[in-house]
Amino acid sequence: MQSARCCLFLDVFTMHSGKRTEKSRATLVLQWLSVIAASSVGCAPALAKSHAALVISSPGVSQTTADASAMSAQATQVHAWIVQSANSQGMPFVIIDKKATQLHVFNAGGALTASSPVLLGLAVGDQSIPGIGERKMSEIQPHERTTPAGRFVSEPGKNLGGEDIVWIEYDTAISMHRVRANNASERRLQRLASPTASDNRISYGCVNVPARFYNRYVAPYWSQRAGVIYVLPETQSASSFFGFDPVAYP
Repeated sequence: MQSARCCLFLDVFTMHSGKRTEKSRATLVLQWLSVIAASSVGCAPALAKSHAALVISSPGVSQTTADASAMSAQATQVHAWIVQSANSQGMPFVIIDKKATQLHVFNAGGALTASSPVLLGLAVGDQSIPGIGERKMSEIQPHERTTPAGRFVSEPGKNLGGEDIVWIEYDTAISMHRVRANNASERRLQRLASPTASDNRISYGCVNVPARFYNRYVAPYWSQRAGVIYVLPETQSASSFFGFDPVAYP
């Protein structure tokens, strides 16, 4: 049976520390995406994410630019706190802005490398349901499909097809991985390309990243070693959640 331990992303199953899940269909999905990419290059119009000044196009087309001025006020404040307090302890870090459905990647010095829209958990909320990582996916209710907020030290992982993923929190089965459009009705690629953030909530909690962006900005470092991932809260202020003085980091 499928369980939420399967990284909570449909049909792309994972293995970690010798633990094995059901047979993966990742190879089939990759072949399917290759056909889509080959047929769409040059055809899908590039769309600007209005809340991030990014360029997004079809899976096979180069995408994204870095623009720190386009970050939300909350993300900018948290970045200032991270850098000025050395909270990331000299490691590269990522800020996932849930309200804006944006991923911002920074180097160890705190400089913005790139940003991209992402898909996040369907439900609004900053906590995971206790024990959700061990439950069957069929038992997870829509209101339980949250992407938890917090400061996480990431861990590289692999799925059964040998494809890299990044564990955000293994115990709750939350990871960051390439978007998989194996369920056409979910319209995941179209959601990423839309100019709004509201339709980017669809996953079981995992962070779905455009494949081209993941390959260029995530995989080279994050699939090899640990970094710090900050997932911003959406039900309270970042300062109260992370415990810093908002006056010190306006």
